[in-house]
Amino acid sequence: MRTLIERVERHQVPLYLAALAVGAGAGVALPGVAHPAESAINPVLGLLLYATFLMALLPAYLWAFVGAEFVAAVDLAPFVEAFLLLIALPLAAAGLTQVAAARTRWGCRVQEVVLGAMVPLMMLTLAVVVASQIAGVGARLGSLLLAVPVYVAFAAVMVPVGMAAGRVAGLDAPGRRAVVFSGATRNSLVVLPLVLALPDRFALAPLVVVTQTLVELVVMVVFVRLIPRLIPTQP
Repeated sequence: MRTLIERVERHQVPLYLAALAVGAGAGVALPGVAHPAESAINPVLGLLLYATFLMALLPAYLWAFVGAEFVAAVDLAPFVEAFLLLIALPLAAAGLTQVAAARTRWGCRVQEVVLGAMVPLMMLTLAVVVASQIAGVGARLGSLLLAVPVYVAFAAVMVPVGMAAGRVAGLDAPGRRAVVFSGATRNSLVVLPLVLALPDRFALAPLVVVTQTLVELVVMVVFVRLIPRLIPTQP
């Protein structure tokens, strides 16, 4: 089991790209799959995530950035649903799993299975999200391409920033690499259920989130090769 998990994790980048290709192919060839795929986004994200508090603060961010009138116009029910499915439930499950793993043999087994499921769940999430949004991305491609340089520039800036932060913190090479990767990825899929709840006049917002995710995945493919060279194990 552990050997299989290690093998899957070692090849996770091409597996993620394959999942993207499957999702895109399904979305283009079968337009009717978009709606059920969109309905599946919350459940698959709930299985994938264990802890993020971004959505708990999002109403405050919206109020600060776009005003109380906009916040009042947003249907809060999908936000509450997203909080329960993507924050409360996964966090409780993660806590129970960790307690069980520390005290029982079966808990350790469950934890091992959960860790082994991360890559397949990420593949499923990517396929579902892309299948649900690929038609819209294609229709608005010209507008969405304008955001791509911003995402690329952010990732590029986070390389020296992450390296400097890791060095200041006194981290070893693996730790500094982790800081760079963590800084360059913003887990944009986490907010996708929330932007899907925005009014119709913000129909472009979910497509922007998906575009950001696609750019981040390409960046990660590059970083897998680049970052070990910039931060070698042996100085």
